[in-house]
Amino acid sequence: MTIKGKCVHRCTHVLDLDKTLDFYERALGLTETRRMGPDDGSWIIVFISNDTTPFEIELTWNEGRTEPYDNGGRDTHLAFRVPDMQAARKLHDEMGCVVHDNPTMGLYFIADPDGCWLEILPLED
Repeated sequence: MTIKGKCVHRCTHVLDLDKTLDFYERALGLTETRRMGPDDGSWIIVFISNDTTPFEIELTWNEGRTEPYDNGGRDTHLAFRVPDMQAARKLHDEMGCVVHDNPTMGLYFIADPDGCWLEILPLED
């Protein structure tokens, strides 16, 4: 028997939920699709996505956390294909979030407010 799993989301722990939501909306057009958490507000989970894919990022915030999370380091990253690399790069340069450039491979990386690296690639032909 073979199980065929479908990738639906990736969890990232964040220190500043509002700052992170603003970043993902501006940098990649990802917006909140749903939110959950207990009545006491001790933690909040927000799912973000856009209409180009059903895949979501789960942003998890925990009350009182001040130490940065280890969300897997730079080698663990998500990749995004964008329709206009030049416009995306201009925006990301303006945002000051570009952390690594690889012109030979035609890609670059940005980092979110918690240091998670995001690979930016052109749309496939």
